[in-house]
Amino acid sequence: MEQGIKCIGCRLANNDLPTNIVYENEYVTCILDHEPFNDGHTLILTKKHFKDVDELDHETATSIMNASILISKALKNLYKPDGITVTQNSGMFNDLTHYHMHIVPRFLGQSFADFYIEDDSVEEGIKDLFQTRNLLIEAINKLV
Repeated sequence: MEQGIKCIGCRLANNDLPTNIVYENEYVTCILDHEPFNDGHTLILTKKHFKDVDELDHETATSIMNASILISKALKNLYKPDGITVTQNSGMFNDLTHYHMHIVPRFLGQSFADFYIEDDSVEEGIKDLFQTRNLLIEAINKLV
């Protein structure tokens, strides 16, 4: 697991780097994206090193899907978005080089293409991650 030792995704998922964890179990860690598209933008990272979806074992894949359902419900309750985008990039588009799934609350008028536009400016109205983490943890705890 040499790759996993150096992998930033493994380090984030296994609490070796500071993160804003909103949920975790033995297979996945769910953290707030450090550059959120909207408040509540969450990443689901596998604790074991995988790069692409076709490498996942059954238990991890099931855990990812269950976490995505839980996070989506919590985001809907908390932010009342017009929809939720669930996405995962693989191959050369996986900039983290570690499996991760994005759960993004979205609102009317937000183009999905905007999600992929790199913009160094911070969206006005995005809350600080500490406040968002606490609100999302509270919303998740109401569901479990």
